[in-house]
Amino acid sequence: MSDLSDYQGKTAIVTGAGDGIGEMLARNLAVAGMRVGVQDIRAEAAERVASDIAGDAFPLVFDVSDREACFGAAAEVEKRGPLNMLWINAGVGVGSPVLTGRPNAIEWALDVNVRGVIWTAQAFASLLESASGPRHVGVTASTAALRRPEGDFPLYATTKHATFAVAEALRGEFAAKDIPTTILCPGLLNTNIWDGAKARPERFGGVRHMDPSISKMWDDAKSPDVMWPDIARTIGQGGGYLVCSTDGGETKAAFEARASEISSGIVEV
Repeated sequence: MSDLSDYQGKTAIVTGAGDGIGEMLARNLAVAGMRVGVQDIRAEAAERVASDIAGDAFPLVFDVSDREACFGAAAEVEKRGPLNMLWINAGVGVGSPVLTGRPNAIEWALDVNVRGVIWTAQAFASLLESASGPRHVGVTASTAALRRPEGDFPLYATTKHATFAVAEALRGEFAAKDIPTTILCPGLLNTNIWDGAKARPERFGGVRHMDPSISKMWDDAKSPDVMWPDIARTIGQGGGYLVCSTDGGETKAAFEARASEISSGIVEV
């Protein structure tokens, strides 16, 4: 694992940190000596993780799909001092088709997985720019962004393609400000993303839960903690792409096949 000692005593914000990958990031950044702002739309989740992890952690409760809420939270964080790391992780898993998907499901997925990434980056960028010392931005996408949208979650995969594209744009824009970026694409892991509806804002139909019978493949998957050594290494090396595949090479093969198909369709006119 790379040495993150330069970040000791610095502040990090992790969105979607009430469970899953975000909680893993928050816990490990705290162990590395950072003061972590634990963001989640669910107050009880943010408060639980913040009170439980090491270091001087604090909860942040706001909706990443609400631009004004993002800027309001950034103003509160600014009062705490400089911000040296922002990990844009919040996302929702939506098991919906695209062609026949319900409008509120499509709006919800786009608002959190795409617009939420943009609003979060816009809101906290100035805090990163003004900080001294090491600075870093992370964006959690998905291996679903590397392969053709298919299976039971085509809408989710569609939005994660967009998440990846936004992350690419942010990587270039933050690089111009000398702030490195990591784009993380996790594979299937033991998280609660299958139950994303639990954090559904009222404007998208209210809080509810998915049928837990669909959770088996996530329950049987590896813990998000398996990614941390590679995440720490990537941060320490100044960012880049980090794909943590958990499917025995299927993602790599699917990505290569898709890239080859696209390449074969390119014509010069």
